[in-house]
Amino acid sequence: MYDVIIVGGGAAGFYAAINIAETDPKLKIVILERGKDVLKKVRVSGGGRCNVTNSEPDPRELAKNYPRGEKELLGPFYSHNNQDTIRFFESRGVKLKTEKDGRVFPVSDSSQTIIDCFLNETARLGITIYRQSSVTAIEPIQEKGRFSHWNITTIKGQYKAKKVLIATGSNKHVWEMIQQLGHTIIDPVASLFTFRVNDKRISGIPGVSANVRVDVMPKYNFGPEITLKLKSKSVKKPLLSAEGPLLITHWGFSGPAILRLSAWGAILLNENKYHFPIQINWLPDYHKGSLLALLSEIKVIEAKKTVLRTKAVDLPRRLWVNLVKASGIKSTEKWADVSKNQLQALAEQLTSSKFMVEGKATFKEEFVTAGGIDLKEIDFKTFESKLHPNLFFSGEVINIDAITGGFNFQNAWTGGYIAAQGIANKDD
Repeated sequence: MYDVIIVGGGAAGFYAAINIAETDPKLKIVILERGKDVLKKVRVSGGGRCNVTNSEPDPRELAKNYPRGEKELLGPFYSHNNQDTIRFFESRGVKLKTEKDGRVFPVSDSSQTIIDCFLNETARLGITIYRQSSVTAIEPIQEKGRFSHWNITTIKGQYKAKKVLIATGSNKHVWEMIQQLGHTIIDPVASLFTFRVNDKRISGIPGVSANVRVDVMPKYNFGPEITLKLKSKSVKKPLLSAEGPLLITHWGFSGPAILRLSAWGAILLNENKYHFPIQINWLPDYHKGSLLALLSEIKVIEAKKTVLRTKAVDLPRRLWVNLVKASGIKSTEKWADVSKNQLQALAEQLTSSKFMVEGKATFKEEFVTAGGIDLKEIDFKTFESKLHPNLFFSGEVINIDAITGGFNFQNAWTGGYIAAQGIANKDD
């Protein structure tokens, strides 16, 4: 009989195991991992550098980065937030650094540093790890009409435990087992993905980036209108909006602005089968009218120069060239010869380029899903099930997800820590 069985050898599971063992060293703990390797998502995070967390110090602001879970995580973040995460690793000899965008990485720029930290700590604390131990059944056992213990069946055998923590991430088979226990599972959909766009205006210029505003525009009966707080305002009400860096890729658009839209619009965009119109303002400090006034001035000042070679605004040159051509302005045409209609077309291309998204692509190897255990069925003071005593959850198995930037890991650390306290401090 184990005191605690942790199902899932990922970030949340390891963090919880270490905190349980440190809170009560007498407890007998085992981690069950279905694969050959543990901590697989940790290894690929941040392009192999491991984006440990984000430096945002205010729990309220931190919680705003979660399209699903903002309200539920606010209290937990006051108990254990990113500053606690940073102290956890640094107290164990892992040196961390904060980059300009707030993302926190190990100084080594290697996820192996974080993996080694976890493996060293579990070995030091006497935590057992069973690999290739895929769970096939989770069963509460009663004796004399009262809960007695949990039976966990794996492909290698059966284990008993007083308490169970499920930290398996977006694992369909485990969700089915949790559903059999009476929990509600919100159907999972992709949360972090890039947009597939085939358009000659961005053809041949992969790698070009710009700070933009992107609006997802209505299409047929697309769904309820959703708006986000942004610096700049839009004349038309978009369904979704985001402002920030955008990256042109071989297959379309990526970058923080796009990933933010994919996270906040995960359910909406899935319902529309990832086919929807977007509008891009390549110069979010301008609207069409103010930019048209600027271009009219440039038409006079730079009269003898060609439009193509005279980049009138702060945009990458290759993108400027493509948008000028899309406005119907010839490569040899001078500013003096540009018509009013052409100027209006250029202003429109620069402030409200319309594109059709024709699908999604996974964001590198950091696949994140929206969906999982219904938030109403979890006590977020302990991360314990409201339906079953001594059953706890943490990480992406719950219907919580975040935008990119270290926030998804912070959910794993916070949930793992609070579940650990709930487990270690609860009487049997």
